Amino acid sequence: QVQLVESGGGLVQAGGSLRLSCAVSGRSFSNRAMGWFRQAPGKEREFVAVIGSSSSGGRTLYADSVKGRFTISRDNAKNMVYLQMSSLKPEDTAVYYCATDATSAYGSRGEYNYDHWGQGTQVTVSS
Repeated sequence: QVQLVESGGGLVQAGGSLRLSCAVSGRSFSNRAMGWFRQAPGKEREFVAVIGSSSSGGRTLYADSVKGRFTISRDNAKNMVYLQMSSLKPEDTAVYYCATDATSAYGSRGEYNYDHWGQGTQVTVSS
């Protein structure tokens, strides 16, 4: 059974940085693309970033809103996925979720392609 646990959220001032972590249990972690999504109050959950599996070369994709500010990475030896967030803005405030992609080793943007989700970690950016 696959379980995901996010950590690293918190309160930060605009312009600051945070690093989110996602610990993944279960086999075949390196064969799965891993994504980050977020959901702000009153809004639908949206794609943030994805990193492909080892076989895909670890290709990364980002939402336009975070490109150049966020970096996704993974450590297959530790079964961990990270999201380094810099130059944070108040509009980045949301609950952030990590998830495993069930459809593409390269990673995809659609949340319905993901089959396992963590419980989320809150990120709040003050102005």
